[in-house]
Amino acid sequence: MADDTALNAITTALAERFGEKFAIDPALPGLSELAQIAGHRSHRRFLPRAVAPDLLRLLCATAMSAPSKSDLQQCDIVVVTDTAIRAGIVATIPDMPWIMDAPAFLVFVANGERLPMLAQLHNKPFPNDHLDQFFNAAVDAAIVLATFLRAASAVGLGCCPISAIRDHPQTVSDLLRLPRRVIPVAGLCVGWPAQAGEITPRLSLRTTVIENSYGERDLASEIDGYDRRRAALRPYRRQRSPERWGEADFYGWSEDKARQYGVPTRADFGAFVRGKGFCLD
Repeated sequence: MADDTALNAITTALAERFGEKFAIDPALPGLSELAQIAGHRSHRRFLPRAVAPDLLRLLCATAMSAPSKSDLQQCDIVVVTDTAIRAGIVATIPDMPWIMDAPAFLVFVANGERLPMLAQLHNKPFPNDHLDQFFNAAVDAAIVLATFLRAASAVGLGCCPISAIRDHPQTVSDLLRLPRRVIPVAGLCVGWPAQAGEITPRLSLRTTVIENSYGERDLASEIDGYDRRRAALRPYRRQRSPERWGEADFYGWSEDKARQYGVPTRADFGAFVRGKGFCLD
């Protein structure tokens, strides 16, 4: 991508994403890379074209090259090629049929199994069996997932992360035969996009990028401004659970998220994680 093209792409994407114009030095190196990241889109419709196993393996290696907390390497990627296993996962998420349609489906897992095994192999104590070990493994998996998304985009693939595999984590764990201390973090649909996709507007950087420390601010007003900017660009097609919450005169992002988390979700996830052997104290 030529620098002028990349500069225009970044400017346009960020204006749509954040509702503001950014001052960008046209001589800044890496503009093409920034343009790819700034223009990120999720994809749920794919061409009927396979993703070559060698390419998938290359992307996994690239993703695994991401930073890892203290070089502990506590992320694995499960490439699900067995149709029956994928169908079993999809059965727990009936409102996401595109998982079955994707040419490739991966599951990123947090692996806390190896670290205590290393202690045992080398006859060392393992006094750090507490929440931080689970947190480190989960963050490692998230970093690898994010890096895979970037690598896939660089070669023209589209992706859609699937956090809903944690709705029924035991079923997913059983299907993938995940060992003790290994838990699913997110699934990922991967394929060649059938359409361009759309940019999702984000909260203003005034809301999410903090200089030095948090201070007094009118957060409700900031969120209302975001709701209205987003509604003008990408209004919700339908309101969530109107039979429960009614029809709102104005339906924005904050109303949708309040409704989404107004009902219990994954309340048993902590018990599942403990049951897999992690200590969350």
